[in-house]
This record gives sequence, C-alpha cells and structure tokens, in this order.
Amino acid sequence: MSARARILVVDDERSMQEFLEILLRREGYEVTAVGSVDAALLALDADDYELVVTDIQMPGRSGLDLLRAAREISPDTIVIMITAFASTETAIAAMKEGAYDYLTKPFQVDEIRLVVEKALEKKLLSSENRRLRHELRRRRPRNLIGNSVAMQRVYELIGQVSNTKTNVLILGESGTGKELVARAVHAESDRSQAPFVAINCAAIPENLLESELFGHVKGAFTGAVQNKAGLFESADRGTLFLDEVAELPPPLQVKLLRAIQEKNIRRVGDSRDRQVDTRILAATNRRLEEEVAAGRFREDLYYRLNVIQIALPSLRERIEDLPLLVQHFVERYAVELGKPVRGLTDAAMQCLAGYRFPGNVRELENVVERAVALSRDEWIDVEALPPSVLRTPEEHESPHIPAEGVDLDAMVARYEGGLLLEALRRSQGVKKRAAQLLNISFRSFRYRLEKLGLDEPSRSD
Repeated sequence: MSARARILVVDDERSMQEFLEILLRREGYEVTAVGSVDAALLALDADDYELVVTDIQMPGRSGLDLLRAAREISPDTIVIMITAFASTETAIAAMKEGAYDYLTKPFQVDEIRLVVEKALEKKLLSSENRRLRHELRRRRPRNLIGNSVAMQRVYELIGQVSNTKTNVLILGESGTGKELVARAVHAESDRSQAPFVAINCAAIPENLLESELFGHVKGAFTGAVQNKAGLFESADRGTLFLDEVAELPPPLQVKLLRAIQEKNIRRVGDSRDRQVDTRILAATNRRLEEEVAAGRFREDLYYRLNVIQIALPSLRERIEDLPLLVQHFVERYAVELGKPVRGLTDAAMQCLAGYRFPGNVRELENVVERAVALSRDEWIDVEALPPSVLRTPEEHESPHIPAEGVDLDAMVARYEGGLLLEALRRSQGVKKRAAQLLNISFRSFRYRLEKLGLDEPSRSD
C-alpha cells in the first residue's frame, strides 16, 4: 500500500488520539483523528480512508456501531478495533461484523505498526484483484480461455481492432484457436448484428472455390441450375473469415485482391459487378512472408490482408493456462457425456504439463474429451490419458526453438507459475498442502510465489 494511505483514528481519549496520530504519521501515512463515532461518520462521508482504527468503548455510540456504519458507507475501508476492555465475546462480535483485527490496550508500538501494515497490504491486494478481475472480464472475449500475459496481449489487440474496418491477419499454429479470435473480433465490432461467414480455403476443391466465394449465375457451368450468391455477398455488412488463406490458388488470389480493393465482386458467369461491404479476417499457420518470397502468394494481397496482425501463442508458450483450459473442457464434456467427472488427479495433470501438445488447444480438448469418456470416477487418472501423453519426456520430440530464439527464463517462469497456481487451487489456497503436492518445502513454495509475483492471501496450514 502506498505510504500516503489515509487512516482515520477514532478514540475518545485525546492522549490515545495523539499517540496514534504521531506514530502513524511517522510511518508516512495521512492521519485524521476524531473523538467520537458521529465525528468519524462525518469524516467517512466527506473523504475516502483506506483504514479506520477505532476504540470499541466510547461514550454514546460504540466502535461496533461505527464498524457497522462503515460497512455501509465505505465497504472497502478496513477497520481495526482497539479496547482496554478485552473479552472473548467482544472480539468475536467485532470479527463477525467484519473487523480486520482486534488489539488490546496497552499495545506495543511494533504491534500496531505491523497490524496496520498488514491490513493495508491486504486492502491493496484485494483492490488489485478486483481491478484485475474486472479488467479481465471486460477485456477477455467470450469463448477465449486463458489469463496468461500472452493471451492478455491478444485480448488487448482484439479490443483495439474490433471497431475498425481494417483487415486483420491472424497467425498461429494449427489448433491455437484462430477462428475463435476471428469470431471475437466480429462479436465486439459494430458489425456484430450482421453475418459472420467462415470458409476453410484448404477444404474446398479449387474448381468450386471461386463459386463459393463469389457465387455464380444459372448456366455458368454444368450443375449451375440456378443463381447462387457467394460468401462475399452472404457476409455483406458483416465479416468474412478466410481460414488457411495461404492455400488460395494464384488465380483466386487475384480476384480476392480485386474484391478487397474495389469492394466489388462478380459472380461466375455474370457480366456485372456487385458492390459488397465485407470486412476480411484471414488466418494461416504458414509464414506468409516465406510464401511471398517463394512466389506462392501475391505480395500485394499479403499487404492488403496483413494491415493488422494478431499472433496467437502456442499452448507451450502459455502453459500457465493449462489448468484453466483443462477444467473448462472437463466441465463441458462432463455435461455433454453425462459423467460425474470433476477434474484430474495430480498425476494426470503432471502428465499433461509435461507434454508438448503439437496440436495445441484443439489437441488438449480432444485429450480431455477422451479422458472424460473413459473415466469411471470423479477424478480423471493417468490411465484415461492417451499413450502419446504418457510417454516420458525423453520419448517426445525435441523442443522446438524458432529462428528468432526464445526467452528461456520467461518460459520456465510461466511453466513454474502455472504449477504453483494449480497446486494452490487443488489445496484450496492452503500453501503448506500446495507445497506438499509439489514435493517442496513450505519456505521454498512461498519464495517461488514471491519471486514470480504470485503471492496472495491464503491459509498456511
């Protein structure tokens, strides 16, 4: 918490007000001292305070009355109770009403200093967690799963490009979720009420692809028994998603370029152009620069498509999202398949964490669906996983290092952070149990959390 945190001291004894005021100001806090509950309520109405330190026994209204009122006026403000009349009943009442802590007069200087410091640290962490949860809910598009830094960048880009007319090129390995990103861009755009139309350019025979994209008129070719609108027209005022765009044959690349530049298309066999207002989102798992250099993809079309680029990380590059993805798929398929499955055992999760997932999130989804189908218990164990996942790390293919290299420390930190957070989740926040799951000491577990900036309030035993 900032050293300028604002603290309200409430005590009917002027000497105690002055003592706490001097002590807390020396610690760098802004302090206001008042002598009654009524004065404290006026102060809370007028200003924001991170912390209230109040006596319980005061003439007229008590500190418990102030505690209750503060919960209404300023629910985020933390309250510490102090009294010279210690009793178990009073302490329990204060804690039940929401007090952070309870101190008995006379107290040591170090004692009040430490309690105040811890209380403000808790408030800072709670506020930051709320902010992050709100920001994540605001920024994370529906159907995209992951809280990693890499996915946060993707969410930010989606938010930035959604309400523009700019074409977007989505890059990523097979199975990373490129179509989900395209749908998210469309859903958050001002075109969201118009159609989203997707086509896999590699899945349609070349001789039919032109008709699929641009449509045809009756009699244009054998089998063209009636006029047919193409996908460009179907996506008018909406979004056309061209998956595996690198597979487009050269003649169609020319016609696609013309459609993008002139916003006109011509059906196969027709003599007139038709105007369309269609936003293009394209995706590929190839390096289009290399395809351009090899002469397999038009350079001018590449620049038209690649106005803004969204690069999706592989699952290996966001391994900390693995527990979240696994649980998402477990819950989905448990419902679909009518199985009482709740999650994975630690051994099964360790197997998944040690696998490289060349097929990325799509492969993980298939693995989890298979495991849910085969599982006989509430918890999926190792025997429900496919043989490819069960191989030892030495049996898997060697790690892939791209031409530009990798940030090894960052990759290791992401993987370690994912395991620490999953262990905390499995132990319901109890750090000692989480450390036991990872076969490390409690001290080592706490050090690793702090090193990675993941420390949060949780129970130690």
